[in-house]
Amino acid sequence: MSSPGHPTDTGAKSPGNPWLMLGLATLGFALNFWAWALLSPLGPLFRADKTLGELSEFQVSLMVAVPVIVGSLGRIPVGALTDRYGGRIMFPLVSAITIVPVLFLGFIGIHSYVLILIGGFFLGIGGTAFAVGVPFVNAWFPPQKRGLVVGIFGVGMGGTAISALTTVPLFKQGQLLPFLITAAALGAFTVISWLLMRDAPGRTQAPGTLMSRLAATSKLPITWQACILYAVSFGGYVAFSVYLPAYLRTAHGLETADAANRMAGFVVIAVLMRPVGGWLADKFGAVPVLGMVFSHVAVCAAIAAASPALEAGGTIAFLVLAAALGAGSGATFALIAQATEPSRVGGVTGLVGAAGGLGGFVPPLIMGAVYGNTGSYAIGLWMLAATAALTLLLTFTIVNRTVLTMEAQKA
Repeated sequence: MSSPGHPTDTGAKSPGNPWLMLGLATLGFALNFWAWALLSPLGPLFRADKTLGELSEFQVSLMVAVPVIVGSLGRIPVGALTDRYGGRIMFPLVSAITIVPVLFLGFIGIHSYVLILIGGFFLGIGGTAFAVGVPFVNAWFPPQKRGLVVGIFGVGMGGTAISALTTVPLFKQGQLLPFLITAAALGAFTVISWLLMRDAPGRTQAPGTLMSRLAATSKLPITWQACILYAVSFGGYVAFSVYLPAYLRTAHGLETADAANRMAGFVVIAVLMRPVGGWLADKFGAVPVLGMVFSHVAVCAAIAAASPALEAGGTIAFLVLAAALGAGSGATFALIAQATEPSRVGGVTGLVGAAGGLGGFVPPLIMGAVYGNTGSYAIGLWMLAATAALTLLLTFTIVNRTVLTMEAQKA
């Protein structure tokens, strides 16, 4: 292993193809996210499973939340480790480790609530793949393309949709089936990634210990600024993908299937707009794109707060909101690529990714609490509009100054 701060051995005789590396990383991200989201679709079935006892709503929510929380917080050390050891080591490692809790849940834990929580805790490791992939693909491409390619990589978050669509039907055919298929897919990717993945030529290891690198990364201005941006953009996406069906059923009287289909449309648009946001940030700069994003979020949230009929603008408001949140997620990581040293991208990504994942928990709690006390979602949506407006102000002031300072240092 090379000394810190010096180019590392890529572990390959050939340098590799950047687009192949991007494709492998995106595939790995999707498969790990598929595993990460296995418990969420099974929540209603577990609630009705007599062998687990009478599970309360809180117990089911905790079961679903544990892997999400671990996957979000786990990105912090995993991102820093990726800066040190590279994606060629970390991607197969994270994928292989994730196989263990998947099989544990399928063969041992599925009929015990406590064991499901234990398996879910370690299942969260799959959610850390995001912090491996961003610095990995970032290093393979020149600065002017990093927003686009990191946005393409971000499409892998659609792995959660794979889980949502396949887990329950497979589980009903055989309780082991979704776990075996997911484990097999992860196993195949582990082998393929070990054989084909290569770190970018000239990649440098981040110097220092894990704790010293995390401490140094947390002190970078761009770190906490990007945490706020991503908590609002990606956190908003996560929140609506979780809470939108309940909102549509309660506020607009939709049937469950119709609400689920509209939520799926929201997710698809957000996922597809993620690389678009990265590409626009490459072309026009991250700050202008993020400004456009948060202005649209503020306006659309304000429109939704007025509770217009879905046919009279409500649907358009939510679709534009989805597009803005997706584009904002892509543009945030384009900003990180533009304003961060390559050897620190993993550490910054870990902290920012954690902020985005955890940011998705706050809005549903607020919306639920507000509705429970007032019988209206308007206050919660107005709070989202105000948050987006404040984030817009942050973008054009403090974030913009940070970017200008970094550009001046590079000149």
